[in-house]
Amino acid sequence: MKSLLRAAALLVLAFAGGAAQAKVTRLEIASRQAYGSFKAGDYVRLDGRIAGELAPDASDIPDLGKATRTAAGQVAYSARIILFIPVDPAAGNGALLVDVPNRGKAYANALYNSPRTRPMPSGTLDAGTGFLEDRGFAVAEVYWELGQGADLPAFTDADGTRRFVEGVGFAIVRDAADFLAHAAADTAGTPNPLAGTISRTLATGKSQDGRFLKTFLLHGFNVAEGRRVFDGLHVFVSGAGLLPILRSGTGPDSSADKTPNFADPDYPGVHDGPLTIGAIVAAVEARGEVPPKMMLLNSTVDYSSLRASLGRSGAHGTADLPLPPSVRMYDVAGASHVTVVKAPACDLPPGRLDWAPVARATLQRLDDWAARNEAPPATRLMPLQPARDDPSVLQAPKNLPAAVVQVPQRDADGNPIGGVRLPDIAVPLGVHGGQNAPLTTFTCSLVGAYQPFASTQAARDGRHPSLAERYADQQDYVNKVRVAARAAVADGFLLPEDAAVIVNAAAESPVVEQKAQAGPPR
Repeated sequence: MKSLLRAAALLVLAFAGGAAQAKVTRLEIASRQAYGSFKAGDYVRLDGRIAGELAPDASDIPDLGKATRTAAGQVAYSARIILFIPVDPAAGNGALLVDVPNRGKAYANALYNSPRTRPMPSGTLDAGTGFLEDRGFAVAEVYWELGQGADLPAFTDADGTRRFVEGVGFAIVRDAADFLAHAAADTAGTPNPLAGTISRTLATGKSQDGRFLKTFLLHGFNVAEGRRVFDGLHVFVSGAGLLPILRSGTGPDSSADKTPNFADPDYPGVHDGPLTIGAIVAAVEARGEVPPKMMLLNSTVDYSSLRASLGRSGAHGTADLPLPPSVRMYDVAGASHVTVVKAPACDLPPGRLDWAPVARATLQRLDDWAARNEAPPATRLMPLQPARDDPSVLQAPKNLPAAVVQVPQRDADGNPIGGVRLPDIAVPLGVHGGQNAPLTTFTCSLVGAYQPFASTQAARDGRHPSLAERYADQQDYVNKVRVAARAAVADGFLLPEDAAVIVNAAAESPVVEQKAQAGPPR
């Protein structure tokens, strides 16, 4: 036993010696404004910047030692930060939710606070439905990206080119989260507004920033001063990719700005490392770290446009690889990568399935898992089939010759089978989650398509039964929605309040024509 403990201690020391030793030096709050009144009490929005220093001899951030140093010999950074916190910090639920902005746009409100009929775009800072605040979360938007709110250290290379140490973006998120969760004040004595109120820290990231979180975890940034930074990760529609910012770019754009797509299928960096979360967790555990609880959510469109199946099968074959006990993976049947009201550049109407309710329900279950170890719903995935030579599917990159991209199997209507099934897909009014065009327009490849069923048998095109053939009348349709909503609540993928909204929407919007009565009522 003593030898095992000694070996573990040496491993921790070796890892700590290679990490960027860091500290937050300043938290500067430039403005404070009321944000609204919620079930958890009044909230305030704080806007400012967070600054920190890194030891230049760290090995986990390439080129850090080449960057300009302070008078004390350290490497400095600063970044924009926005906090949404209770006026009375003790009124919160004890959870800090750190949102990783996507290309400079905050995403937490769009993910969790969107109303049913008006999906909130990325970048919005409006409270929307106020779900996060009603539940008592403290929310931090921590900006990290070159040209998008973060001032990164730089150096001039041998050719005279100015380069920015982009890997510091990982350190910014790490240091800010650890400071807000554990520090009393910065080095200048400015109080941490959340001091003493945080018992657990969660991170959320969508698409680019889901890849940020996986790469952050893979390369050891989830440790600060010997403790775990994030207890839980909520990763949305990240495909099988990583984020290539452990490099020094020339700017002005971030090296994280682009991703493989139909116009550039072999874009490097994203699919050059571990593809599965199991491989990432194995690397974490090999260093002696305890991995965070993780939920990874995929949309249907991610399988056709972002190679999401490789996150299940890896770079070889079609079989799903096992998931670690600390991970749950959920496919949202019929969902698009991005939900928008209009997509005028695309050939078909965009996907319209509102899957913000799944984001809310799974965040609550992730928080329960992190706080009290309450088991979340089991992994729920869509069955897949190979899509070799399908031009509507983004095929594997050339550097992965044995990889097989797969897509969800579909029923006779064209809707996907299995996965997390919201009432919209369990009781459909049309076909969800198809591909849109032109696929070489990146937006169209991500918004997917929605094709409504005809209202009557006479109006249908012969492919799909009409609404009148599917549902006896409006009451029959609403009752089926009610049953599907109850099932989703029981499964843990829908909160009761969202179920009520969905049922009310079905009742308020007639979609099935009332059939004529056989005779006068008696």
